[in-house]
Amino acid sequence: MSALNKLLTYFICSTVFACLIAPLVIKLMSKLKAKQTVLGYVKQHASKSGTPTMGGFIFLIPALVFSLVEWQRLSIVSAVATLGFCILGFLDDFIKIRYARNLGLKPYQKIIGQVGLGLIVGYFVYASKDVGSAINLPFTAYVLDMKWGIIPFVAIVYIATTNSVNLTDGLDGLAGYTAVAYFLWFGILIYFIYEDALIANDAEYAKEILSLGVFCVSMLGGLLGYLVFNGFPAKIMMGDTGSLALGAACASVAVFSKNPLLIVTSGIMYVFSSISVILQVISFKLTKKRIFLMAPFHHHLEMKGLHESKIVTIYFVVSMIGGALTLIFGRTV
Repeated sequence: MSALNKLLTYFICSTVFACLIAPLVIKLMSKLKAKQTVLGYVKQHASKSGTPTMGGFIFLIPALVFSLVEWQRLSIVSAVATLGFCILGFLDDFIKIRYARNLGLKPYQKIIGQVGLGLIVGYFVYASKDVGSAINLPFTAYVLDMKWGIIPFVAIVYIATTNSVNLTDGLDGLAGYTAVAYFLWFGILIYFIYEDALIANDAEYAKEILSLGVFCVSMLGGLLGYLVFNGFPAKIMMGDTGSLALGAACASVAVFSKNPLLIVTSGIMYVFSSISVILQVISFKLTKKRIFLMAPFHHHLEMKGLHESKIVTIYFVVSMIGGALTLIFGRTV
């Protein structure tokens, strides 16, 4: 089977797998009373309270299963890193459900977990012959060797990405559709990297990078299956179980393909969500005035009267453009 056919097969299988297990996950979470408690000050979301949560398992299970089936270093570590952040998110969701509140783990508990996981992945990157300490600089043929500095850098990338995805997960389908654009374009980029490795007669690296492509398309397929049930109005939400794991998966495909800086373009709306929150906090601290009606920015658009579906469409279109830039920047060498 050709590499392209292998990736397409994994994509189709993960999509079908996610569609098949989704009703079971929804039924299980409803039976376990794993239901979302929404923020009281987001009045538009009052009707969402009680919606089953932890739906991230719908797209995570196919991605993890097929990555382990491929059984290469990059696919396995991608799966393990994603699972680690999934467990952290699960603990957060469990506390919310157990005590029927929107606040789960305390901020310092979350950050300790994220830093620990990020440093572990960072050490793997530093010690790995498949990745190493050098990163590609977008739009150039140059690489930057960060030496041991790659370890804290990777940790920061994971922390920033997981929290940014978590902030974006505020509307039905929003984090899911932006992630579809993310993994679609990164999947194409990784396939080109695979072909470059073959041309360079580096068969071992080609096999490893192809396994990362399998992880990428499996996430893509799983997300599409999940979105069948998460589009407005959502029958289930991904919860922190899904959003933290999704952020880790986004970071993994970028870091392990040696293109962490391309997260800025492919994950442009994740970046913007974080920037909108940071600007809002700084503005209020300094001037007692708010830049946005509410942060993150998608809530500002809600307050302005835009429907959830409209906002999701806008975010998806911008993410697709950012993803195209990712391919341009990643291939212009």
